[in-house]
Amino acid sequence: MSRLDPRDPLVLDTRTLARRPGQLRSFERVAPAPAGLGLDVVKVPKGTDLTLEVRLESVVEGVLLSGSCRTRATAECVRCLDPIMFDLDLSVQELYAYPDAAAAAAEEIERLEDDLIDLKPVLHDAVVLALPLQPLCQDDCPGLCATCGARLADDPKHHHDEVDPRWASLQKLNLTPRASDEKKG
Repeated sequence: MSRLDPRDPLVLDTRTLARRPGQLRSFERVAPAPAGLGLDVVKVPKGTDLTLEVRLESVVEGVLLSGSCRTRATAECVRCLDPIMFDLDLSVQELYAYPDAAAAAAEEIERLEDDLIDLKPVLHDAVVLALPLQPLCQDDCPGLCATCGARLADDPKHHHDEVDPRWASLQKLNLTPRASDEKKG
């Protein structure tokens, strides 16, 4: 019994290819994104539309999947923490080996499961590789003030008069001239 549900929009049935090399079948569909597409800070939220255009081609060792996926990702700017959204246009290609094929012995090659293909792992890999490691709301985002946390894009002239901590103890000295010192001079 298969653990994959053929009714799941991210599961493709390859039985119509009938294990005849050269047979093709195309799929176009919009499916909701599963949970876990991305990383904690930048990801495709669960339920976001995934627009899939894929082609399945029967080859000697299994089924070759190739195509594209378009979706929308969300993140927080790493400098100012503002929420950002951006489009992702992904290319996917993966060989799914028949369980009895020689290629199925290789650990890095996905396998067909009861003639079904689960797109979740290949989509997860494509999304994670396409996401920026340090998302920015704009390339020149100035970020937040390190002292008070103010958003520097809102006030470009924002600053604090800070004394170098090495000289801070000198501020405690009373350097006002005394009246007796002024008479001497």
